[in-house]
Amino acid sequence: MPTYVYEVVNPDGSGGETFELIQPISAAPLETHPESGLPVRRVIQPPFIGGQWSESAMHKSTNDNKKLEKLGFTKYVKAGDGVYEKTAGKGPRTISGDAPAKSSDFKHLE
Repeated sequence: MPTYVYEVVNPDGSGGETFELIQPISAAPLETHPESGLPVRRVIQPPFIGGQWSESAMHKSTNDNKKLEKLGFTKYVKAGDGVYEKTAGKGPRTISGDAPAKSSDFKHLE
């Protein structure tokens, strides 16, 4: 069911307090506040469109190692306690907390 945003209509016609209400699409819009009885109106909200920047789409993109490498990113995955292995891109094969990467490890990437 969709979540609708309502606002209290002040005596001068301006908008006041807002609140959200989950109700079926088939339900008529509220005319009064459910607790105070003051007049309310539904506030038009932009639709939620996931698209390429939605959380699920971004998750798919970051899991595609070939795509990440093609875009110039390097991805490391935790392989153990303080050890990370490269799964995509350029850079050292492993990075460890015991032996941090040095700038010379990346000289061949320039």
